[in-house]
Formats: sequence, structure tokens, C-alpha cells
Amino acid sequence: MPDHHDHEPAHRETGSLEDLILSALPSRRRTLFMFGASAVSVSALAACGGGSGTTISTSTTSSSSSSSSSSSSSSSSSSASSASGECTLAATETNGPYPADGTNSVSGSIVNVLNESGVVRSDITPSFGGYSGTAAGVPLTLTITVEDYSLGCTPLEGYAVYIWHCDRSGLYSLYSSGVTAQNYLRGVQVTDANGQVTFTTIFPACYSGRMPHIHVEVYASLSTATTANNAVKIAQLAFDRTICETVYNNASGYSASIRNLAAISFASDNVFGDDTPAQLAAATVSLTGDDTSGFTGTVSVAVP
Repeated sequence: MPDHHDHEPAHRETGSLEDLILSALPSRRRTLFMFGASAVSVSALAACGGGSGTTISTSTTSSSSSSSSSSSSSSSSSSASSASGECTLAATETNGPYPADGTNSVSGSIVNVLNESGVVRSDITPSFGGYSGTAAGVPLTLTITVEDYSLGCTPLEGYAVYIWHCDRSGLYSLYSSGVTAQNYLRGVQVTDANGQVTFTTIFPACYSGRMPHIHVEVYASLSTATTANNAVKIAQLAFDRTICETVYNNASGYSASIRNLAAISFASDNVFGDDTPAQLAAATVSLTGDDTSGFTGTVSVAVP
């Protein structure tokens, strides 16, 4: 596996998730968190897990938010209200070293699946175009709702959403050794009248130095979804640790993730580690299902 350049050296987690988040925050931000802790549901990030075939359900709640720069990973709080409640502005994060969105190259050639025929699809488990092969793993049906933060969390129709993530071995198609001739686990969809897109994919692995995650790029239209330079938001989605442990310990093909997850935490993750609890809660996918039949996940991404 190639070196993943979007992470820092990992360490074993000790203590509760809330303690880890507090210890990772600068003193000023820690004080703000403790002052407003009653408005944040940290417990949403520590839902119960079960064994193989056990139904698992998580949900996330947030009342304040933060936006972090992909270059400095700094965050600042903000929130928006609507008739249905509040939403959190999605943090801007790095797109990482394996985006295939026109911002980097492999072997001297720019990699950009956004301009390839067939990239607009709901099922992203198979490769497309001139590639063949299908990513195996625990099924995940993921619904993403794109919202307009400035307009009180109004759902946005006609926006394009590009997602990508690693396979169950922690490898990224087109980049990682052994899967350079694959382009699976990458795809684009356009939001419907409810601001939603639904992807059929697999549960991502945990590779060394990063908590499990899915990359997301949001564009104002499909016609502008041709390079990351046009994105209105670049973010990353997180997963509840307990559910990850359940999947990795019971599903086949995820054995390396058991060791990798034990050596990392949200606090030590260089992307999620500086986020406020509300921001991390908003980025965490709410899941129902089990590691045998698969999971259904939902998450909202609020854009400026």
C-alpha cells in the first residue's frame, strides 16, 4: 500500500471520545466547548454496536458548527436555523492525495474521473469505462442531503456530488499498488428536489493513520463538476467508532482495519482532530443495519 499523505503518526486511543476531543482542542476552544456542552450531543458519536447480524442504529445531533481550512485545519463556530431546526456548515477539508478530480497526477499524467463517461452513477462498486472489477465489502447505501446553509438549511436541487473512498483493504483505485487498473468506489450524482443523492457502495476500511472516512465534493451543477477547482465544498464524512469495530471484527476482508483502528482516534486524526464536537457530529454518517446484510446511512452536507 502506498503511503497515505493525509495523515499524521497514530497512537492508541485511551479514555472516552469526549475526553479525547477535549484533549485535542486548544485551550480557548476547549473552554468554549465546556461552556456549551449542553447544546451538543457528543453521545451521538458513541452509539452501541453488536455482533454479526446485530441491528445497529446511530443518529447525530448538532446545534453549532465550525468551518475548517483544508490547508491549516482551523475551525470557527457558526450555525443556521430553519423551520425544521438547525444545521451545521460542513467543514472544508483536504481532498487528500487520491481524489482523481484533476488536481494531481499519477506517473506524470493528470487523473480526473470527473470528465469520464460513466462516472455519473448510483452504484459505485464496479469500475467503469475501460476498467473492470468490483469492490467487495459490507454493503452500504448512503444518502447525502445537500443543504443551503445561508438560506436556513434549504435542500438544494441540481447540485452535483462526487464521492470516493478506499476499498476494504484500504486501497484507493487508480493510485494504490494493485488497483491502479480499477476506478471503482468513485462516482457522481445530481441532487433531486429533496436535495438528495443515494450511492450504493461498501463500508470503507481503516488504513494506517486515518479514521475511516468518505471524501465528498459538492458542485453547483453537473456542468461545473469537471475539476475540484470548481467545487463549492470539499468535505469528509466520518463513521461511529463502535460500528467500525463491529464491522472489522466480523466481516471478511477487513482484518488489517482492526489493528489500524486500534492505533488511531478522532483526537489524533489530523483531519477530524481539530473539529468541534458539533462539527464532527454533523460529519458522522447515521447508520442502521448490520455487518451481514449491510448498512443504510444518511448524512447532510450544508454548503455556504
